[in-house]
Amino acid sequence: MKSASLSYSGCEDSHFLEACTLCSKPLGQNSDIFMYRGNTPFCSQECRQEQMGIDEGREKRCRRRVSKKPSSEIKKSTETLVVA
Repeated sequence: MKSASLSYSGCEDSHFLEACTLCSKPLGQNSDIFMYRGNTPFCSQECRQEQMGIDEGREKRCRRRVSKKPSSEIKKSTETLVVA
């Protein structure tokens, strides 16, 4: 017999809510689950907040790398895209 918990596609759930994404602690059936960015489960607000901080740091580093590119390099990549 199929599980009553089905995904939107009609397929059985892939059990993504079994463990915290950050610390891998099992998520209980009668406990709160803290979600982030759609379908990423966490066991506590602290784990979710830590992941949010990690993601924010990555995004800032990525933005810094893009902003540190010399303008001539950015112009060359734009020219290449326009020509192609």
